[in-house]
Amino acid sequence: MAENRFSCGCPGGSSGREMVCIETNRILDSCRDRDCFENVRVILTDFGNDIIERTSAVRTKSACIAWTYINIEPVLFNRGFYTVTIRFYIKLVCEACIGGKAQEFDGVAVVEKKVVLYGSESNVCIFKSNADPNDYCHNPDPICCVKNVPSAVVEVVDPVVLETKVIDPCDERKCYCCCCACDIPEAVTYRLSGNLSDDSKREKYLAVTLGIFSIVRIVRPGQFLINATEYTVPDKECVEAAQDDPCSLFRKMAFPISEFSPPMMIPGSIDKRCGN
Repeated sequence: MAENRFSCGCPGGSSGREMVCIETNRILDSCRDRDCFENVRVILTDFGNDIIERTSAVRTKSACIAWTYINIEPVLFNRGFYTVTIRFYIKLVCEACIGGKAQEFDGVAVVEKKVVLYGSESNVCIFKSNADPNDYCHNPDPICCVKNVPSAVVEVVDPVVLETKVIDPCDERKCYCCCCACDIPEAVTYRLSGNLSDDSKREKYLAVTLGIFSIVRIVRPGQFLINATEYTVPDKECVEAAQDDPCSLFRKMAFPISEFSPPMMIPGSIDKRCGN
């Protein structure tokens, strides 16, 4: 059955280099964006709601993206294009002054954005084996068809908190909010110090203005022919770290220069902005 073997290599190659076939994701379209979300209502814990009822001196100590929901849908009457909906769940650690003492409390801000990118078309169905070869008596699950829909990938840095303020209900400024406490995923709530509560009867609520830098791209799996070199056994031997002289080991470490200076702009980097 040797004639049934599939090979991408160059016959007779002896130098270790050959043409090989790989399967990986191909980037079809991408964009970058800087979004400023003004007056985002913060869903607070019960403790946090009680605090803002008694003070207006509040600041945000830290903000991090705790969870992200990404959905991709084809654009009607525009074949090959897809709408990517991204919802960020941002955990906030706030601090307020109560009676001359600082009190910390948690909250969650939720923001959402949409972009349209090109993802090409594909009418094939993908089937992949899923049986466990190590289980002799295993009853394999049926192999289901998966439509070849492109995937959306989002890269984002932690938000920049531009403003934090307590707003009264009679304030003319409206807040941005796309969900309530019951919509927050468990993956976010378990990281908080208390239960979330967004009681609409509260007289005051907390709002933040957030700046978010992000890169969005659409990828599809593909097969490619590349020039590869065979992996060789490394020449370097493993050396055990000395346990009796940690300072000596520290002096041999390279100084982390990149941590003390911003990275340089790479020529040809992504310069396309997301279109809403």
